[in-house]
Amino acid sequence: MIASNAVHIVMIEDDDGHALLIEKNIRRAGILNPLERFADGESGLARLFDGSTGPRLMLLDLNLPDMSGIEILTRVKAPDSPLRRAPVIVLTTTDDTEEIRRCYDLGCNVYVTKPLDYGSFSRAIRELGLFLTVIQVPDAA
Repeated sequence: MIASNAVHIVMIEDDDGHALLIEKNIRRAGILNPLERFADGESGLARLFDGSTGPRLMLLDLNLPDMSGIEILTRVKAPDSPLRRAPVIVLTTTDDTEEIRRCYDLGCNVYVTKPLDYGSFSRAIRELGLFLTVIQVPDAA
């Protein structure tokens, strides 16, 4: 269960408002795991592959300033990646069915489309928080 402090949440999200709302609702759901936020793909990837051990859960935006979230997902889920089994939740405004299919084909576990209005987005993130309370996260090794 994610309530264990052993699971580290890595959020790669460039929008400050969305990042704050995501973290606020995850905390509101009672999830107190360490959460690190990165506003660009390069720093997020560096953290993910820094050699530290332990289970990870990634929250990933697809539209980042320096690279595509698809590129990050491809690296994380590569057959030789130590993180290939780590759960990845895509949180993005992109609702294109081909993009959604591509993310699932690459190995994302959950795809959440960010509604453009605050109330709907807040509800979606609250539901995500409830989902995180029951998900099982494998160790990186």
